[in-house]
Amino acid sequence: MTKPLWLTAAPVIFLLLWSAGFAVAKIGLLHAGPFTLLALRYLIAVLVLLPLVPILKPDLPKGRAALDIAVTGFLIQVGYFGLCYIAFKTGVSAGGVAIIVCLQPILVSLIAPWMVGERVSRLRWIGLALGLSGALTVILARSGVAHEPPLGVLAAVGGLIGMTAATLYEKRFGVTTHPVPANLIQYAVGAAFTLPVALAAEGLQADWTPELFGVLAYLIIGNSLVAITLLLAMIRAGEVARVSALFYLVPPLSALFAWPLLGEAMPPLAWAGMALAGIGVALARR
Repeated sequence: MTKPLWLTAAPVIFLLLWSAGFAVAKIGLLHAGPFTLLALRYLIAVLVLLPLVPILKPDLPKGRAALDIAVTGFLIQVGYFGLCYIAFKTGVSAGGVAIIVCLQPILVSLIAPWMVGERVSRLRWIGLALGLSGALTVILARSGVAHEPPLGVLAAVGGLIGMTAATLYEKRFGVTTHPVPANLIQYAVGAAFTLPVALAAEGLQADWTPELFGVLAYLIIGNSLVAITLLLAMIRAGEVARVSALFYLVPPLSALFAWPLLGEAMPPLAWAGMALAGIGVALARR
């Protein structure tokens, strides 16, 4: 059966939006605390989606389906994003967080056979290894990862576990549903957990500049509404190890976007690492 055009294009769109979000989020953290930035992101996403429900009249997930969406939303929006933002705020370098999160495809491939009954072939393992090598090359070429604060490293490991758990949970229990109510549930869960922390720890204070408004617009539309929807759709439609392999391209592409946005140059070795990561992902997705 021929794949629909949107599913064929989904990996490229997802990678571009997700990878650029790394540099955009770093800019946002200059204007607000990690939980304030997340709470604003989720609250505005909920306000954008709510009016669409009576207009589109989609079938609303109920019972176990709604619970599964909420669990996946918590693992991604609070577990992954929340802990990674904390890691950045505590002083962990971009390279440090990226190296830890880059272990996600390997972790998924190790767990997938017994949790979702998905066999990972030898060729795919080779691709995963090459992808990891390329991603690490890019990271190490751009920044050192020594002397990281222990609390921040622990937060990054928690983010890795959150995204891994979300990927496997969605593959095992996720059901196809309309993206509007699915996203609405996920971001309502994210706001319910991040807003109290933002109020208590950060006073929900933000530096309201045009740059922050631009950051929020990108994070809400590009990362929250489009990228996450595509990621969950790809997980349900394909093999979880193949989809997870895409994350090896996130650090190289994030480095590429950080060049013009953050002024972080790409040394020659980083370009070689990007090419190696691309070859690895191509093998893992065959």
